[in-house]
Amino acid sequence: MERRFASHPTDVKQFDSERIYREFHIPVLFAADELKLVLTHEDRMIVGGAMPVQGEVELAADLKELGVGYFLERRELGVINVGGPGTIVADGVSYELGAKECLYVGKGTKDVRFKSADPAHPAKFYLNSAPAHKEYPTVKTTLAESESAELGDIKNSNERSIHRLIHANGVQSCQLVMGLTQLKPGNMWNTMPAHVHPRRMEAYFYFDLPEDALVVHLMGEPSETRHLMLRNEQAVISPSWSIHSGVGTSSYTFIWSMAGDNIRYDDMDPVPMKTLK
Repeated sequence: MERRFASHPTDVKQFDSERIYREFHIPVLFAADELKLVLTHEDRMIVGGAMPVQGEVELAADLKELGVGYFLERRELGVINVGGPGTIVADGVSYELGAKECLYVGKGTKDVRFKSADPAHPAKFYLNSAPAHKEYPTVKTTLAESESAELGDIKNSNERSIHRLIHANGVQSCQLVMGLTQLKPGNMWNTMPAHVHPRRMEAYFYFDLPEDALVVHLMGEPSETRHLMLRNEQAVISPSWSIHSGVGTSSYTFIWSMAGDNIRYDDMDPVPMKTLK
């Protein structure tokens, strides 16, 4: 498990492109029959991926990093499948996940394993984990069951469908909030006008991008923005003091996930467009 440390906004002003990528960019989340994990000190979230091909992949890590006896002893887990059909087995109970379906796995679950239905079209399980103080039941949910909204318009190139999956009015959690946003064809912008939420960090995972496409992801303080170029199935860590917005060379889908002081989706501080620099 790779470790990333928290960064102060004053320090980030001095970062060159190489340092920005090293601190905030997660370039590879899926490798055959491997578990990829990045632990960020931004609210102790873990961002990861599991792609079982020939066999199953176990949710396991160096437990010394977490100070526990098993991975979810004091953590909760959110999973969204962005690949072929697959199965998650949590303490012996199997949950089948199709594309863009979600599973919340509660604190105290001792054994979690990931499997693919077809090795030629493997499942790709995108993972987010946050510290937890209470046990909530393991629950599967889908886009059709989610709290959804249609936002934006073609005039502003940001017509999109937003699906809230793990949140205060949906699947219950301790502090993990997770959802998925799909841009309509011909639309490229997400989360603009931008916002910050000093009470929670966030991670963005971009997918459904053509091979030759990219997303220009904007981060940083509103008056000191920086950017990263993200390709398909890459993620970025967004500190609580940073904006998180992007524009693609084509339409795409992204998963947003948060951890921090609360699970209110609408807890955000808008940033006026004239403030951005």
